[in-house]
Amino acid sequence: MPLRVRDKVFHALGILSLLFLIAALFLARRPLQIQDEMRTASRRMAEAVAAVRECREAAGIPQDPSRDINRTGLIGLESSPITTSLGNLEAKRTTLNPNFAGLIVLLLRQAGVGRGETIAIGASSSFPGLITASLCAAEAMGLRPLLICSLGASHWGANHPEFHWLRILDCLNRSRISAARPIALSLGGDGDVGKDMSPEGRELLVRAVGETGLLFLSEPDLERNVTERIRLFESAAGGEEIRAFINVGGGTANIGTDSEILKVSPGLAVFSRIPPRGRRGLIFEMAARGIPVIHLLYVKGICERYGLPWDPVPLPEPGEGDLYREKEMIPWVFLALAGAYFLALAMVLATGASRA
Repeated sequence: MPLRVRDKVFHALGILSLLFLIAALFLARRPLQIQDEMRTASRRMAEAVAAVRECREAAGIPQDPSRDINRTGLIGLESSPITTSLGNLEAKRTTLNPNFAGLIVLLLRQAGVGRGETIAIGASSSFPGLITASLCAAEAMGLRPLLICSLGASHWGANHPEFHWLRILDCLNRSRISAARPIALSLGGDGDVGKDMSPEGRELLVRAVGETGLLFLSEPDLERNVTERIRLFESAAGGEEIRAFINVGGGTANIGTDSEILKVSPGLAVFSRIPPRGRRGLIFEMAARGIPVIHLLYVKGICERYGLPWDPVPLPEPGEGDLYREKEMIPWVFLALAGAYFLALAMVLATGASRA
């Protein structure tokens, strides 16, 4: 092809590519179609936080305003008999933003979950805000959440002996924020049997579980623990397909003991490798079965990835922020533009070849 003709062809291809990019950005994208559901979930979570605060105040359980700076009632103690591990105070406060519930709606939709379907949630009480956000998202989407909780909690989580996760959930149930009831409970912590908890703390939580009448999981062997949880989820699903799994926190039974967990992306997870069964937590077992996983642990990474503020004061209003300015592709418009683009490319190249 002569140099002059080739230059003209390259110039035309460049212009076409630029026009396609501009058209795709401005014509093939629209505001998220699930914003109403996202805002409903966020408003419900704001109501949940208010209900827990009122419930805690009514019970006469003091809050530390220097730690719980937004007065949510969902910040625990630095240390207590039911504390299992270290925890970051700023991360715990960040997850009380009601728009986390809106984010979880978005993640569930991206995972392909439809209204009225069944999901599984494996949760550590280290992040009561994220459990609450998950339940509020499920309510907003009309989902059926199957919940297994561990009751031990890291610093600043639901680790107050008089206001642990079961007490918080009771507040949510009585306020009709959520009707969720766990299908099973465990102590959590080291080995999922509270090895890193004080004997006093283990006794307190075992007694609390007994009062609920719910199934108590106490299996230190990881593989058998994961197998039992899968069995419980499938049994509770009653033949319905489990459409997604949400992991909240760093419970051993959920994340396993393999270092591969450090590579799992926060939010809608992507997996490069599934560890062997002896080190595989529930996250990896669900992924191995083709079930989408939403991983809620690395809070800083979630905020950076999805545009949520870190440790905000005051808490943002529900339904506001960068999250609600996200846009999605309109498939038929994009395909039409792409078809026109490739047709124009072919015509330019054919014209250039004919003049060579």
